[in-house]
Amino acid sequence: MSRGPLTHLDEKGAARMVDVSDKAATQRTARAEGFVAMQPATLALIETGQASKGDVLATARIAGIMAAKRTHELIPLCHPLPITKATVDFDASHQPPGILVTAEVKVTGQTGVEMEALTAVSVACLTIYDMLKAADKAMSFSGIRLVEKAGGRSGRYRADDPSGE
Repeated sequence: MSRGPLTHLDEKGAARMVDVSDKAATQRTARAEGFVAMQPATLALIETGQASKGDVLATARIAGIMAAKRTHELIPLCHPLPITKATVDFDASHQPPGILVTAEVKVTGQTGVEMEALTAVSVACLTIYDMLKAADKAMSFSGIRLVEKAGGRSGRYRADDPSGE
């Protein structure tokens, strides 16, 4: 499904920030997810609150929310956005052992918040790793992806229905 030329390139192929000044400000939402795989004993440290650095998930939640708010400082050409909502949530999994990280970001603006949701998940995953690396250096991340977005010119997208319908 081709949507035309890449909007971050000018007519000469140089990178540019997209001009969104003619777009209507609408409510836009994005949800993203990712998974941190770990040893069962590492998951137990989270669940029992025994991690030596403190509350792993509370720290990862704050880091993810802060990252969503600062995405424009991390990803070239992203617009700074007045985010109206950013949440980061966690679900423990015992098979396979790990943590499913989800983020939801909302804004009323002229451009979407997909990058903010993806950045929130990525930084939350990295924070979980940082908080537990002394116990399990083999942790890994997978499945970081956009799950759903709504609003804007391109409309709705759902990962389980890429046609957007």
